[in-house]
Amino acid sequence: MKLKKTKKSKTMRGKGMGTHGSGARKNKKKSGHKGGVGMAGSGKRADHKKTLITKLYGHNYFGKQGITSRGTKKDHRDRINLSDIQNNLEKYGKKNKDVWEIKLEKYKILGTGDVKVKMIIFCLEASKSAIEKVKKAGGEIKIKEKKKIETPLVEHHKKKSLK
Repeated sequence: MKLKKTKKSKTMRGKGMGTHGSGARKNKKKSGHKGGVGMAGSGKRADHKKTLITKLYGHNYFGKQGITSRGTKKDHRDRINLSDIQNNLEKYGKKNKDVWEIKLEKYKILGTGDVKVKMIIFCLEASKSAIEKVKKAGGEIKIKEKKKIETPLVEHHKKKSLK
């Protein structure tokens, strides 16, 4: 014999459910009960949400990190070692007879690693050790020439008339 199951009512059950589990009615009003919305209360003086922030972001969230003056700029030049070029010859260059031609015009070539093949590298800059190692293997490094801009000396018109 089948029993008919009674449907559960969708209303919330439990003592004091007129407040939907938030305690007193005043606790539900706005965000004052939570100590502010979002990151409020995480500043210098409040500190009552500091545990939340250290859990989410770690201990490096507060305070200054490092010293940099306004004139300090990061060096964004691309660098590559000879060992990386040697290991990925097909990626960086093409083989022309018995010489590898490698075009890395925006890179500075550094001398870490050994050169086992003859290669001609076109680059922006190169270290002394890298140039020596490539020459020893029978290749060469061709460095792109930088254009120097010279500004002409301009004399002030008032100072000229005083002389």
